[in-house]
Formats: sequence, C-alpha cells, structure tokens
Amino acid sequence: MKNVLKETIKVLNTERIFLYPTDTVFGVGCDSTSEKAVSKIYQLKQRDDSKALICLVKDIEMLADYVEAIPEKAYNYLENTDRPTSIIYPKAKNLAPNLVAEDGSIALRICRTEFCQKLFRAFGKPIVSTSANISGTPTPASFEDIQDEILKGVDYVVNLQQNQHNSRPSRIIRFDNEGNAHILRD
Repeated sequence: MKNVLKETIKVLNTERIFLYPTDTVFGVGCDSTSEKAVSKIYQLKQRDDSKALICLVKDIEMLADYVEAIPEKAYNYLENTDRPTSIIYPKAKNLAPNLVAEDGSIALRICRTEFCQKLFRAFGKPIVSTSANISGTPTPASFEDIQDEILKGVDYVVNLQQNQHNSRPSRIIRFDNEGNAHILRD
C-alpha cells in the first residue's frame, strides 16, 4: 500500500485525477481545493458543473475546516451511524469554487477505509469522490463494470480492492434549520 499511497499523493499534488476504492463504490477523485482538477472530473464524467460533487474527509475535525458550521444533529447522526452517509452542509469554505453548489453548499462524508484514512493523513485535505461512471449511466457495482472511458480518462488507477464488489452509493441527507434530517438519497 505504501507505493500506491505515494503515487496517489503525486497525482493529488499535480492537479490530476485518479480512480480509487471508497467506503461505497469506486470513485473518481482529486484534490478538492484544485479548480483545475475538479474541472477534469466534470469533463471526464460529462457532467454539468452545476451539479456539485461529494468530497471525503478524514474526521469531524477535517470536516469543520471546510464548512462554516456543523449542525448539532449532524454530530449526533455521525456518531450513531455505520452507514456511509454524505451530509449536505449549507456554507462550504476553503474548497475549489467549481466544487461548491450554486447555493454555497457542499456534500461531505467521513470515510473510514484504511486506504482513505492513510491518504488523508498524508495529503491533509478533502478528496473529491464521485462515482466512476459517465453521468446518466449506471453506477458500477464492481471494478470490472467501470467503463473504459473512465479507466482511460483518469491519470492513475489505485490497484487496491479491485476484486471486491462494491456496496451501493452513500446515503445523502440534509438538515433543515430546525435540525430535521431530510433523506435525498437512501
């Protein structure tokens, strides 16, 4: 894993994009603070850049560096769920402008896989994570299902967990002003 981490850090530091295993499905990722790298992901996925992407973070401390506030109910939710859940926070900060939704929000998820945790420790910033498919096509259930266009379009493919079937995409929720959770994707 040491060499894989080293190569992935090189990709992140040079504003390139990569394919990697997450706690849900295989994702296409990049440095979440690089407008250039984020643009490459939108281009590869043929996705309208008005549709924001999800970012992965190491923990609540890292999360707090990239949003204005974390609702109290979100803390409680994160402490009591085992299911990978992306939460949409209303006011993003310190991220690439083209990554943030038009309303200023951002979806962030704490990812606890061994690879991602080591990557966060080495890189120190959130990492974009969007499913490894062209927009409008099905999310791949395994590495074998990833379209050639995605495989050829990334600068680096992380050679880990490629024999495993992935789980489903993350749950996406948003908390309203009263602290009620609204499930946008289950």
